[in-house]
Amino acid sequence: MKSFKGYNTYDQFSYGIKVGLNGTDIKLWIKDADEVIVNLSYNDNDQVFAQLELEEKEKNIWYKSIPESLHGVYYWLEIERDGERVETVDPWVKAVGVNSERGIIVDLEKTNPPDWNKDKRISINSPVDAVIYELHVKDFSIHPESGIKNKGKYLGFTETGTVNSEGLKTGLDHLKELGITHVQLMPVFDFATVDDQDIEDYNWGYDPLYYNVPEGSYATNPSNFSRIKELKKLIQALHRNNIGVIMDVVYNHTYYTEKSAFNKIAPEYFYRWYNEDELANGSGVGNEIATEKDKVQEFIVESVLYWAREYHIDGFRFDLMALIDEETMLKIRKGLYEIDPDILVYGEPWYALPPQLSEKEIILKGDQKGKGIGVFNDSFRNAIKGENDLRTQGFIGGHNNLERAIERGIVGEINYNKEIKGFALVPEETINYVSCHDNHTLWDKIQGVFPAVDEKERIVLDRFAQAIIMTSQGVPFLLGGEEFLRTKYGNSNSYNAGNKINALKWGRKSKYNDTFKYYQGLITLRREHPAFRLKSEEEIRKYLKFLETPPGIIAFKLGPYAGGDSWKEIIVIYNSWWDWANVNLVNKKNWNIIVDDRHSGTETFNTFKADEVDVPPHSVMVLYSND
Repeated sequence: MKSFKGYNTYDQFSYGIKVGLNGTDIKLWIKDADEVIVNLSYNDNDQVFAQLELEEKEKNIWYKSIPESLHGVYYWLEIERDGERVETVDPWVKAVGVNSERGIIVDLEKTNPPDWNKDKRISINSPVDAVIYELHVKDFSIHPESGIKNKGKYLGFTETGTVNSEGLKTGLDHLKELGITHVQLMPVFDFATVDDQDIEDYNWGYDPLYYNVPEGSYATNPSNFSRIKELKKLIQALHRNNIGVIMDVVYNHTYYTEKSAFNKIAPEYFYRWYNEDELANGSGVGNEIATEKDKVQEFIVESVLYWAREYHIDGFRFDLMALIDEETMLKIRKGLYEIDPDILVYGEPWYALPPQLSEKEIILKGDQKGKGIGVFNDSFRNAIKGENDLRTQGFIGGHNNLERAIERGIVGEINYNKEIKGFALVPEETINYVSCHDNHTLWDKIQGVFPAVDEKERIVLDRFAQAIIMTSQGVPFLLGGEEFLRTKYGNSNSYNAGNKINALKWGRKSKYNDTFKYYQGLITLRREHPAFRLKSEEEIRKYLKFLETPPGIIAFKLGPYAGGDSWKEIIVIYNSWWDWANVNLVNKKNWNIIVDDRHSGTETFNTFKADEVDVPPHSVMVLYSND
């Protein structure tokens, strides 16, 4: 019985088709089959040049060894079970043809771009050092103003020297200029809901088809190995510019159920059921994957580790993570840590509908404590800007009684004292954000809630929200394009709304360049000053102290030399009033103002000596003293 030793060391799946020095080996787990045949074709069609009949040498495990390499050969399976035959591609497939109709056998070593073996993940000391920027591959470059040649493609991320019509940087150069540390890519695994050959066809991609294959619509040629090579080039280009790549993964459901590869190799096994006739639907879209079952868990863990090893992925964001059992998540976390301790792991600590697991078996907000897994902080998000509607104003709009929720976010959701108690053990467990691909963009939310307020004031509110995120403890996250007031024209669920709605409109960088610079300054401040990136409960309690303020105003002090910062004492003030606020600074010192409603960064733009300061409406002020 042949093992999979001696093959590509990054492909450590228990099953699949692998090409090595001694030929091609096939080992597939297929449940309760009577016969399994692998059809081989030279093209992405039905013209078969050979059929390989597999042998079941142990229960449900089917084998075949071929002495020659089958690299580049198309294939699909025929499975006979109880007199019925079905065709499918196995779920372990790593390459497919156009629109995923056929698998392709691949020698992964032959898909590597030049110097791929020298490519390295970026290094960070702690997750709190990250600044995460969410992007959809097509959104990033598809707009005419992007100046990018490979519009809507993986290769769009590799281009340098691109500018909009007014000469401002776009694409990769823009990411470097902004200063983010990681790009979180919305699904780049193979999904079912677009035509690979239609550039106008659009979907976010939360519709999994083949989990271990890059999406073909983002490749210049979806019919061959371009999708693999070009995704690697994207990752390589970002790594060369010290930007990590986080992969958005969706192991909670599949787009198809009965027609899925999972169901064809093991009918009903891969899914949860309410009863023998009704599929469970914790995802809200028709099914939920039974991650707790042995072969399902094995598949998911090996899939995540495969992406980390083969594609040098820097982190994973888990969609509807509460549908994945805790044991599976802990095995993923352990496996990734062994590959590289710097790999980030975080996800959504919720589900669409209650799963067929008890709450003790899943990770909800608070259950992540001490597990090396972060969770999105929706309570902080809602406290800052209001609920996901166009009515609630949140703290930035002067809404009362939200100070405590904001304070919990400021301290990274740790148990700070008797009054301020959060859900985290350490600040790296909270992903702090005010917007993401779901729901309204921050700018659309503000426009919808404050239609009577002039644009200048709405811009101040936008900056206020993001400044709270960037000056709070934890891991900051922002939706791509918010730095130039991204709009989707009020669409709050643009998953299939097309390029016109979803594209990053690069001309807005010119129109709102002051806001871009404001975001850039906030990121610079955070990255250059460890006071905003404290790593433990102990550090936060030691260095962060709240000041006495009236309702609607929050002020806190960081110091002395918080976390090894070069500034002795930093004071941060949030004013949610619709008017100027006078804030007591306690001690009369020489103060340097570096952030207000119009300025941000690390450069002083005003100095004064006093024990109080006036703060503009709806804004953050940051000042420091070395006295």
